[in-house]
Amino acid sequence: MRIILDAMGSDTHPEPEIEAALQAYRQFGDQVTLVGPADLLRPRLQALAGENPPVRLVHAPEVLEMSDKPAENARRKAQNSMAIGMDLIKAGDGDAFVTAGNTGGAMATGLFHLGRIRGVKRPGLTALFPVKGGRCVVADIGANAECKPEYLLQFAIMGSVYAEKVLGKPNPRVGLLSNGEEAGKGNLLVKETYPLLEASGLNFIGNVEGKELFGGMADVVVTDGFTGNILLKSSEAVAKLLIDTLRTELTGSLRTKMGALLAKPAFAGIKEMMDPGGIGAAPLLGIDGLVFVGHGRSDARTLVNAIGVARQAVQANLLEALRTAIQDKLSQTSSKESA
Repeated sequence: MRIILDAMGSDTHPEPEIEAALQAYRQFGDQVTLVGPADLLRPRLQALAGENPPVRLVHAPEVLEMSDKPAENARRKAQNSMAIGMDLIKAGDGDAFVTAGNTGGAMATGLFHLGRIRGVKRPGLTALFPVKGGRCVVADIGANAECKPEYLLQFAIMGSVYAEKVLGKPNPRVGLLSNGEEAGKGNLLVKETYPLLEASGLNFIGNVEGKELFGGMADVVVTDGFTGNILLKSSEAVAKLLIDTLRTELTGSLRTKMGALLAKPAFAGIKEMMDPGGIGAAPLLGIDGLVFVGHGRSDARTLVNAIGVARQAVQANLLEALRTAIQDKLSQTSSKESA
């Protein structure tokens, strides 16, 4: 399995990436390719793993920083670690690319260097939300602030393929995020998307509100990137508020400290569920290559999990499944228009 890891992605690069590449070799038995400035990476790798570390290095002299403007700097810094890594994918010298870097930069670089899957109108950013009973694929969460109904239909198709192939959810349930469960609720975009999803052949369960999403009623939820980004950031903020409040309340007195000690296993389970590091990374759906993006705060454990998710996608032949699903949908649409 040939996984390529952006060595300059995380906020504290390259230490987490170097440690992750070595841990992944021990865990999976695959040689990970690290992409970044070789003169920076080589001595650090050798300090940890000797003169011949089980990691392949590919030199990339430039870095896309979190503060960089995605499209502008993806072009200007043509030798950045994301660009070099994705070029390896395009050349057939790797199976999947993982980064914890600038998400907008990853999207722009993916479009410039790999392009879109044929027939895809707009690639979508995904997130795996912790919900009752597991995870839910949500798309788009920021790539497309303005969307058309056909974009949301394609997010649903690609999200369903991902949920089935990688998350192991047969016939995944697809919901359309709205302000009401009833058909006919929502803004113009939601109202125009509803009949497309209803006629799509997907396991469409109708409109869903936030309570259905977090209640685990859907496996895939689609929305425009503006709404999805607000949903994501609001959810993260609420989760942090609850955890911080619990921590404060449970350490406020001797009685609550004793109760917290007894409830420690339960709190550990909640922490594990809310921990984005357990997921590792999520795919950029619609890019014509397997590209996974993790959080900038990723540590080595998180990046190993990201590599694991990328390996699952390769093993499941996710990219070919996405291409086939989009082409099948285009063929169905053409047949209906001809009739």
